[in-house]
Amino acid sequence: MKIELRMPYRGVACAGMPGPRRRSVLIARLAGEHPDSSQAAILAELRRCLLDGGVPPGTPIPLDEVAMVFGVSAIPVRESLKTLVGEGLVEHRPNLGYTVAKLTVAELREMYLVREVLETAALTAAVRAAAAADDEAVAAAHRAMECAVRDGDALAYHRESRGFHLALVRPCGMRRLLGMFESAWNITEPLQSMTHLTATERATLQRDHDEIVAAFVARDTEALLAAARAHHGRLRSALDSLPSDTGLFA
Repeated sequence: MKIELRMPYRGVACAGMPGPRRRSVLIARLAGEHPDSSQAAILAELRRCLLDGGVPPGTPIPLDEVAMVFGVSAIPVRESLKTLVGEGLVEHRPNLGYTVAKLTVAELREMYLVREVLETAALTAAVRAAAAADDEAVAAAHRAMECAVRDGDALAYHRESRGFHLALVRPCGMRRLLGMFESAWNITEPLQSMTHLTATERATLQRDHDEIVAAFVARDTEALLAAARAHHGRLRSALDSLPSDTGLFA
């Protein structure tokens, strides 16, 4: 008797067999043309995807699939991921591979404390060195946040908040301090903290920004640092209210 073996139809799971693997969120974000496949370009694109809020903490990073997107071997992708591990954006576990880094609740609080300390040092120097062009940059970032609050766009508010705080500290001109501040900020970015707050909480934080802008433009160091200190206190309280069982925390 002739026995005919039939392979299951591609994409349809049979009993006892796993279904097709769902495409990685990261791969979907990377999809598109990548004419520059240098390691520097791969690193920059991976970092951009991790910082823009579209790839949640814990997301697997399939090394071979990333390599296929860029049309390269796994070597430059692996080296880029090693760099991102060093930056705190990616985690690697033997036999499990790479994933977008997850923070514990305690680590998130710690990183916001680090950000506050670094920002305070930078603001002290920045407000003394700022010029009219810096005031314009801060005001533009502040208006962008106002629009996000008005439109109820939590993702835009989170993105513009980063731009606002960087505009405030940039006039300090202290390259290493700015680098540490931005690195500390980056570590918290995959979580997209502002998107998990209520609209009321974001509006309250935005009122803090009003006071910060007024003090910055007036070159009032004491008032600026007091407003920033109050802002960080309210921010910590808001973060403490985030649920820890959403899968976003380690």
